[in-house]
Amino acid sequence: MKRLRSLFLAPAWLVIALGFWIPMGIVAAYSVLTRGMYGGVELPITAESLARFADPLYLGILAKSFVLAGIATVLCAVLGFPLALFVARASSRKNLWLSLVILPFWTSFLIRTYAWVFLLRDTGLFNTMLIATGAISEPMPLLYNDGAVITGLVYGYLPFFVLPVYATLERQDPLLRDAAADLGASPWATLLRVTLPLAAPGIRAGALLVFVPSLGAYITSDLLGGSKTVLIGNLVQNQFTAGRDWPFGAAAGMVLMSVVAVLLVLLLRRDPESLL
Repeated sequence: MKRLRSLFLAPAWLVIALGFWIPMGIVAAYSVLTRGMYGGVELPITAESLARFADPLYLGILAKSFVLAGIATVLCAVLGFPLALFVARASSRKNLWLSLVILPFWTSFLIRTYAWVFLLRDTGLFNTMLIATGAISEPMPLLYNDGAVITGLVYGYLPFFVLPVYATLERQDPLLRDAAADLGASPWATLLRVTLPLAAPGIRAGALLVFVPSLGAYITSDLLGGSKTVLIGNLVQNQFTAGRDWPFGAAAGMVLMSVVAVLLVLLLRRDPESLL
């Protein structure tokens, strides 16, 4: 039975090795090599790129990435939990509401991000409507700032929070709510003491699914933040392209992955069921 299980798991392990472990090994090797004169990497082996990341400038970029990713995760939780609860308890047309949640996945993430550029720019829909109604006299700076980046992150990753929370809420026994009501609990007390604790695994999974990709996102911050919002994902991308400093780009990527890995390990030690 163990041999049969290993045989069935072999293709999955092969895909993981080819798509993750081998590329990450290459990136780790690049991070300790020397930048080539015309780009690329060359010997000798050095820790200069890793030590360079200790500069306050780059540590500030990493800290700002954590802050914006954290804000986006909190906003997704505030907006996503009521939506997931509504869909899970919809007596009719549940499939319709669920389809509307996953509808954005039918379109490219890049196109959806560009749509926000047209909505938030000075001549975009929001500023045009506000000026037309007389609420403002000149366009508001809605684009190329941290607020625009957070908006794009929340819009892009909100379904990743809603879906696992919905799956948890949909499996809850409605008799538990009836029992709480029979014991005198108000709807609000039932939500806080019964529904919310039972939905905790889905909330934790959704938070991770939002926080981790938000932390390394670079398309959203590049298009909606411009040069005013540089996150760790932009730093890595720029070093591999415009900067042609592959060792430092690899070192920044390894630092980011190491920090995330440490946080996940600490979370698992505190609550072994956090990722279940």
